[in-house]
Amino acid sequence: MKIDVYTATGTKKGTVDLPSSLFEAPINEGLMHQAVVRQQSNRRHAIAHAKSRGEVRGSTRKLFAQKGTGRARRGSVRSPLLRGGGKAFGPSSDANFTKDMPRSMRRAALKSCLSLQAKNNCILGLESYPEEIQTKKFMDMLAKMPVEIGRKILFVLPDSHLQMQLSARNIPNVKTILAGYLNPQDVLNAHHIIFMVDALKKAEEVFGARSKEQAESSPKTAVKETSSKTT
Repeated sequence: MKIDVYTATGTKKGTVDLPSSLFEAPINEGLMHQAVVRQQSNRRHAIAHAKSRGEVRGSTRKLFAQKGTGRARRGSVRSPLLRGGGKAFGPSSDANFTKDMPRSMRRAALKSCLSLQAKNNCILGLESYPEEIQTKKFMDMLAKMPVEIGRKILFVLPDSHLQMQLSARNIPNVKTILAGYLNPQDVLNAHHIIFMVDALKKAEEVFGARSKEQAESSPKTAVKETSSKTT
């Protein structure tokens, strides 16, 4: 599968082949859903908390005798049955929402997400970006590329690129992420995913099925240039 590659000025440079190990995997919707739910659950922090009868302040004295008063059998004033008492089954701030998932399933889910986005023609390539911090030039580049400004756009970088990250951080719905931190939620949320050419190789090394020796011996991803003639 091929994608179009653009320069930092927004002009089309050529095409590049997507790694088949990442972008031609079987699409498993159930596995993708499970991975996204896991990711959201692990990010969740319990906030709501209701005091139990052991946390409510008050006397532990039995209110009145068990028998002979003609009244209900009462315990202390902390009882959930009494006003001001503890909550019987209320939310707790120490609730644990952590979910686990085998590494092989996590990798399969990510490959399924990438393959789905590639099938929907949501992936583009970026050859390089200059070492300068200019939000205006970044916006000019986006305006010339075939993307919908205002929709969520995800830029995948091979390594930390401070100038590009700072140029993009103030643009709404634009996010940059390192190739090693690709995850199902960001991939599925994005309307457009723009990979830097070197990030494709980096992602294949991290998440692909190839061994380290094969990754080191393979040549760098080459961009096939297309003619610049206009009709």
